[in-house]
Amino acid sequence: MASVKKKGLGKGLGALMSDSPVDEVKEVVVKSEKKVSSVKSSAISYPAGISVDSNGTLWVDPKKLKPNPYQPRKTFSEEELNELADSIREHGVLQPITIEDAEDGMFFIIAGERRTRASLIAGIEKVPVQLKKYSSEKKLEIALIENIQRADLNAIEEAKAYYKLMELSALTQEEVAKRVGKQRSSVANALRLLKLPEDMQESLVNGQISAGHARAILSVENPSNQRTLFGKIVGETLSVRRAEEIAKNLNDGRVVNKSKTTASSEDKRDPDVVALEQKFISTLGTKVSMKGNLNRGALVIEYFSRADLDRIYEILVKN
Repeated sequence: MASVKKKGLGKGLGALMSDSPVDEVKEVVVKSEKKVSSVKSSAISYPAGISVDSNGTLWVDPKKLKPNPYQPRKTFSEEELNELADSIREHGVLQPITIEDAEDGMFFIIAGERRTRASLIAGIEKVPVQLKKYSSEKKLEIALIENIQRADLNAIEEAKAYYKLMELSALTQEEVAKRVGKQRSSVANALRLLKLPEDMQESLVNGQISAGHARAILSVENPSNQRTLFGKIVGETLSVRRAEEIAKNLNDGRVVNKSKTTASSEDKRDPDVVALEQKFISTLGTKVSMKGNLNRGALVIEYFSRADLDRIYEILVKN
């Protein structure tokens, strides 16, 4: 008996984009030069800005393309885009970009924003496209699956996409998981990350903390203790395992000391300086280092985004 190959994400992106009802998806494909010449112009109606070559391929200026309003991905690697741009200069855009008429002289990118951005960098004047029309729910679903298949979303973008899909379609976590080919527990764990304060979410996005660290923080019941743990993770570059241990201690009401590795490296420092440094870390929720002694020295407070700076400023001013 022939084996059946399983698809990784539910129906897969290709199936998702091709099995929509006729009244939901509009696509005109002319397959040969002969057919193009035999079809009256009145039979084919394209929005302004789209041209058709002798093979029936649709083309559009990438400058007329704008992001899918339901695109969950907000950040793109400049290095990766430049690499893709080099490939496009050499080989062109091999896979058509899926678009939808925005009815304002522009087109929404349903799938293929990386290719679009790279084409603009490469200076390409026309890119191949597929013209379709989708519901809001389907736009989000396609964009979400495309990014998940390529592992392009960061943890917060993925969580927000799941939440938006649930909101748009009134879906349960189980139904969302089925739609995108994930385990329900994966969707649930992702959604929990949205309970983090905004500055901690930003720290997760920029790699200052990991998803494992974030889950350890969320396991702490008291918000003040969550802030303490966050500060220690950043200030002492704690491992996830150590962060989980501290989270348990905080929930049990036990005093949290510095990690053994950090403490051993600071045995020669004034204990009062070390204790005060820890107080700053716990209070400010960021990496803080003190150099010198209690009479003279330097205090370095690190921040990792504008929101993080504003948060620290508010703490210092209010106190």
